[in-house]
Amino acid sequence: MAGVPKTPGPGQVPPAHLRVTNQDRENVVEHVKAAYAEGRFDKLEFDDRLERAMTARTHGDLVPIMNELYGQQAVPRAAALSHSAAPAGMAESNERLGGALAHALPIVGFPILGPLLLLLTGGKTSPYIRKHALEALNFQITVVGASILLPLTVVGIVLVPFIWVAALILSIVGGVSALSESDFRYPMTIRLVK
Repeated sequence: MAGVPKTPGPGQVPPAHLRVTNQDRENVVEHVKAAYAEGRFDKLEFDDRLERAMTARTHGDLVPIMNELYGQQAVPRAAALSHSAAPAGMAESNERLGGALAHALPIVGFPILGPLLLLLTGGKTSPYIRKHALEALNFQITVVGASILLPLTVVGIVLVPFIWVAALILSIVGGVSALSESDFRYPMTIRLVK
């Protein structure tokens, strides 16, 4: 069909303007982690590349990072490393624990602060923790906002305790989902933080 862009085949570099997927970002993050573990750059350089990889919007944003790591032969080296690494999407146990903590900290009294701290610490190096911390943070912002606004109405005063119980149950379900490497999205959540 004319006008329809073709998907790049194996070993081909996608067009620079093409939007990246979460999997594309995670693959580059794994390469950055591997290069850091090999001692190829210091902590400051690691943080810089990690931040650029996790905030990339297009392939044009990711290609320079891979070129810094492997030179112009980034695509063949990337394919070789990704096959030797752990299966894509498999979170390590500490990442699963971090994701579960993002959901659990609100239960013990840190509704917004807990997920926010995990987002700012573990979320910088782990896309898995970032995903769960963002989801928990947005949900807790929604619950706190509802707890403040609903008492302004008579019906809302009655609903607030039910919202708190539902928030407790959903946080537990979110924590269990994070531990079992399942995707979890809170219902009726306003996602202000991206």
